[in-house]
Amino acid sequence: MSYVVYTSPKKGKDGRNIVYVRPEGGPQMKMTIEQIDAYCAKYSSMRSGELQLVLHEFMHWAAEWIVKGYRVETPLGSFAPKLKLKREITDPNEVSDRDVELDGVEYTPGKLWDEHLDYWMRDGFNKSERLYTSEPLADMNQLEQTLRELLDQRGFVTVNSFKASTRLTYHSARKLLNTWTEGENPKLLKTRQGPTYIYTEV
Repeated sequence: MSYVVYTSPKKGKDGRNIVYVRPEGGPQMKMTIEQIDAYCAKYSSMRSGELQLVLHEFMHWAAEWIVKGYRVETPLGSFAPKLKLKREITDPNEVSDRDVELDGVEYTPGKLWDEHLDYWMRDGFNKSERLYTSEPLADMNQLEQTLRELLDQRGFVTVNSFKASTRLTYHSARKLLNTWTEGENPKLLKTRQGPTYIYTEV
C-alpha cells in the first residue's frame, strides 16, 4: 500500500509538528458496489448484479433482526444496534420509551477480514514520492482566526464548515477540532446534535 506523510498543526514533545500517514489515494480513491459487482462478475462465477442483489437482501432482513435487538454475525463481521437517550437523564426510573432512539449500527470487523487483508498486504507498505506534504493554511494562527470567525458568526462550528473555510481535508479539519477539545484548558466543547457533532466555545 502506498502512503503519504503529512504534517499536522499539532506539536510533539520535541516542539516540532507531529506527522501522520494516510493512503496515497485518500478519499478520492473509491470503489462503488457497482464496480465491485462488475469485478466479481468478470473474475468469479458470479453473474452481473448478483452481488448487489445479495447485499440488498442481506440489509433488508438483517435490519429486521437488528431492530429487534439482535447482534447479526457474518463473515464480514458483526452488526449490532446502538441506542441513545434523547436527553440527559440521571435517574434510571425517569427513562421512558419516548426517551430512547436508535443511534445507528455498530460494526465490528470479523477475523476473516484480517486473513484477507493479510493476504493482500503481503507486499507491505511503500512510501510515496510525495513526501512530507503540508496542507494549505497550516499556519496555526490563521486556523485559530478562522475558528474565531466561525464561532462569532454562528456560535458553533462543524467539521464541514471548518473544512470549507480552511481548505483542509475533512480528516485534518476533524483532527484539529478534536485536538482543541483536549487538555487541561480546551478551547472547544464537542457535543452530538443528531447525526452531526458540533463544536462550541468552552
